[in-house]
Amino acid sequence: MEGGVVEAGVARAALLLSSSRERIVVKDRAGWMGMGRGAAPTALGFLQTLVVFLCIFPAATSQCKILKCNSEFWTATSGTHYPGSEDTPEFCTALRAYSHCTRRTARTCRGDLAYHSAVHGIEDLMSQHNCSKDGPTSQPRLRTLPPGDSQERSDSPEICHYEKSFHKHSAPPNYTHCGLFGDPHLRTFTDRFQTCQVRGAWPLIDNNYLNVQVTNTPVLPGSSATATSKLTIIFKNFQECVEQKVYQAEMDELPAAFADGSKNGGDKHGANSLKITEKVSGQHIEIQAKYIGTTIIVRQVGRYLTFAVRMPEEVVNAVEDRDNQGLYLCLRGCPLNEQIDFQAFHATESWSTRRKGPGTPVSSPQVFTYETATARCKEKLPVEDLYFQACVFDLLTTGDVNFTLAAYYAFEDVKMLHSNKDKLHLYERTRDLPGSAAASGQCQELLLSFVAILWCLVSVFS
Repeated sequence: MEGGVVEAGVARAALLLSSSRERIVVKDRAGWMGMGRGAAPTALGFLQTLVVFLCIFPAATSQCKILKCNSEFWTATSGTHYPGSEDTPEFCTALRAYSHCTRRTARTCRGDLAYHSAVHGIEDLMSQHNCSKDGPTSQPRLRTLPPGDSQERSDSPEICHYEKSFHKHSAPPNYTHCGLFGDPHLRTFTDRFQTCQVRGAWPLIDNNYLNVQVTNTPVLPGSSATATSKLTIIFKNFQECVEQKVYQAEMDELPAAFADGSKNGGDKHGANSLKITEKVSGQHIEIQAKYIGTTIIVRQVGRYLTFAVRMPEEVVNAVEDRDNQGLYLCLRGCPLNEQIDFQAFHATESWSTRRKGPGTPVSSPQVFTYETATARCKEKLPVEDLYFQACVFDLLTTGDVNFTLAAYYAFEDVKMLHSNKDKLHLYERTRDLPGSAAASGQCQELLLSFVAILWCLVSVFS
């Protein structure tokens, strides 16, 4: 199957170079991907090298999606819907979408020759055609709304409804889930489950469309157990759909409106593609951001907040510079030095120390033993998965029975938001080994770079 995908990608790349209407070869004056006039022989020589490379190292290149970006650009600048001229706003729109696609795959394509050629070619073409880097792109893909949907059409332009932008016969978007609850426990977009300290303010999500930041504070004075006491969500200004909106929640204050008092995206034509709905007064709100296909659930359970989100992978990965983006808990997980190993707290002394801290006299609401905590959590979470274990952990570290409900509702939100029903229950805790992920990525990137340089030398001296 993997080999078939590679062969199909190579075929598309060959088509891009050989077609009389190709957009990567912008007539003869631009050369292949902007590498200079009369660069067609060089392009063909490069393609031959690329074909050999893909055939010998298909596994190494399978994560790089540059051929998909090439294909999407070709599709956007071909067909009856396209005006047929490169000196049009549509061509610049397609170039910006092409550039956006290459940025999304930058991390996995760092050692890929075709990727680097595409990046430089896009820059050349944007310069030649005076295309601004800021402006609309062809994403998300649009289609005509179904007949009879006049209310949706009048309230929200097509581009303001992410799911409706996909054609009936195209593959549906892939959705991911992230959640934060309890003392606190994090489930990332990649289904890693971690228990963390993360005291103070931390970014949960940070991409081109929205930012989410949480603040975690000690559950009891002198305790190392923390929980989420404040949540800030910023929806960024987006084309004709929504104005920038800020939502803030704190302990004992779960508003059913944005900070400016509004309940939708503002005065723009697509304002209703962003809405807040109050499910239970003071306890449960839901935010629908249809223009980015995203659903957010915020709850107050006891005194503390829980957070859950359902978001398309395309939106999750929509960042300008992923490598230099910094910390983003829902995507990267908690830093190693902030993670807590459940096993380290199985002894009674450890639970007591985490609960009130050394030398600090603190009275907790209730004292649980491991047996009584297990029995209480069983009432709400009969399956002994990580949500059940998180519940037991929280009762032992805080003595607050509300944390049982926090774990319960976190799992209920997963059932509603997670797209893969086979992954609702998790059983293995995730604690990264020092440097393991980084070392693996660096080794792969070095290998790809070395092979790319080797083949370039072979093509030059052969």
